[in-house]
Amino acid sequence: MIVAGEASGDAHAAALVRALRESASGADVEFFGATGREMRAAGVKSIVATDDLAITGLVEIGGALKQFWRAYQTLKRAGVERAPDAVILVDWPDFNLRLARFFRRRGLRVVYYISPQLWAWREHRARNIRRDVDLLLAILPFEPQWYAARGITHVEFTGHPLTGEVRARYDRAEFCRRHALDPSRPLVALLPGSRRKELLRILPHMIEAARALHASRPDTQFVVALAPNRSTEEAQAIIDAALGSDHAALSNSLRVTRHETREALGAADAAAVASGTATLEAALLSTPLVVVYKESLINWHTLGRLINTEHFGLVNLVAGERLAPELMQNDFTGETLAAELSKLLAADHNAATRARLRAATQGLGAGGASKRAAEAILRVLTKWKNEGGSHS
Repeated sequence: MIVAGEASGDAHAAALVRALRESASGADVEFFGATGREMRAAGVKSIVATDDLAITGLVEIGGALKQFWRAYQTLKRAGVERAPDAVILVDWPDFNLRLARFFRRRGLRVVYYISPQLWAWREHRARNIRRDVDLLLAILPFEPQWYAARGITHVEFTGHPLTGEVRARYDRAEFCRRHALDPSRPLVALLPGSRRKELLRILPHMIEAARALHASRPDTQFVVALAPNRSTEEAQAIIDAALGSDHAALSNSLRVTRHETREALGAADAAAVASGTATLEAALLSTPLVVVYKESLINWHTLGRLINTEHFGLVNLVAGERLAPELMQNDFTGETLAAELSKLLAADHNAATRARLRAATQGLGAGGASKRAAEAILRVLTKWKNEGGSHS
């Protein structure tokens, strides 16, 4: 059984499923659980479709509690009825840690892939990991030590699943050709996030920054790189509203794309990226970036104060220093973003930042993280079977 909720978790889970099948030496491995588009494409039987459950925030989650509860009950029943050899929970801690507790009490073995970021907030949940998880697969190099300091030793570092996998399908020249852009002029990628609320809160400020930067540097071009689950129509409506009567200012210098996030980042001289997995993708492509985010006031004041790390961006957390400027909540405006992007476009600063990003991402391990995670799961499955199956 495998359960993932967020778009990034769905992608990592799908890669893990493929790696498990490949590593299982021809064995017939059956997968079922909570799926997104990529897991279904990888052949996981969908008990619950999570496409509409990838939301955050107290108000948003509160409005979808019935959906979450139905999904939770459906998965509990399916797990008990099918009694899988292992339940693999992928990220999505608010949901998956509850499932871990339920299945552990009923004697099922639980593997947690992509450690919850307890080092950032809700550290007290470490006791849930100690009690309810049989094997924790960590993707950041400092996580095993963090857990060990709290008495949790059933942790294995597999490397980040994006390492070795993040590459553009075609180069800058081809990207610009496809979108009628000039490869000799500066190009800035704008990644506003994968959720509807992120588009509404973040994209307008990105467009304001593009307009301000274009006014001071008229040769600059921009591409809004949308997540696959967002439509060009909804993004264009937000862009039109942000530009208002000044729409002509960027009409020849702004493009909107889908399914080309890595190509846009690889082609860009600099990027503005909503905090999340995409910041790490930018770093792995050595693209200088500004990490941005804006939440509703209630979410920021209620949840934001619980975060206890020095950095928000994954790239900065991995590096242990502020390689990418961070503009969070009230610090994030069109004016502040334009200023940071302008700095990144300066040739010397741009080259130095690219070198520092390359050095920082080396600590994420070599490629093949999904294969290493699959091998770790198969090893522990063999061990459990030799011990007599489920724990008592």
